Amino acid sequence: MSDTQWTVLGERVLDENRHIRLSTADIRLPDGVEFTQYVARMPRCAMTLVLNDSREVLLMYRHRWIIDQWVWELPGGYVDHAEDVASAASREVEEETGWRPRTMQHLVTYQPAIGTLDQPQEVYLARGADLTDTRPDINEAEAIRWVPLDEAVQMIDRGEIIGAATVVGVYRALTLP
Repeated sequence: MSDTQWTVLGERVLDENRHIRLSTADIRLPDGVEFTQYVARMPRCAMTLVLNDSREVLLMYRHRWIIDQWVWELPGGYVDHAEDVASAASREVEEETGWRPRTMQHLVTYQPAIGTLDQPQEVYLARGADLTDTRPDINEAEAIRWVPLDEAVQMIDRGEIIGAATVVGVYRALTLP
């Protein structure tokens, strides 16, 4: 490992609200080159891969207007400021799908785009879920479906699943007993 580091000469906030902090940072590289980098910092997110006894995963079909595309995703969302991450992940499953996870186990933590974005993403594994009386929010999903894990992999190949959390979660689930 190298002891050589990039040096942050300063950072200027351009915009900030509860969803994002956008800034520019002036950076000096080890060789002396300096440049300005945009930096986005966003709150921690928690998603849940709910897996039933038939090795089916609970997915939501939703429109993502930023890319103007319909995709399948794991349920999840922002973690409230002082909220326990596993509790947030479980809460999001129930709010978005109407299913209550039976168990919650941390599966993986990752950063989706560490060159520009700081947004910790945590994926949890729930083994089994019970249908509740909670009606899923119409603004969250067009459809909710249990999908065989092998089919979810094929959906990634076909571009029907493209969100990083869902891709990471599905591939990680392939290694589970």
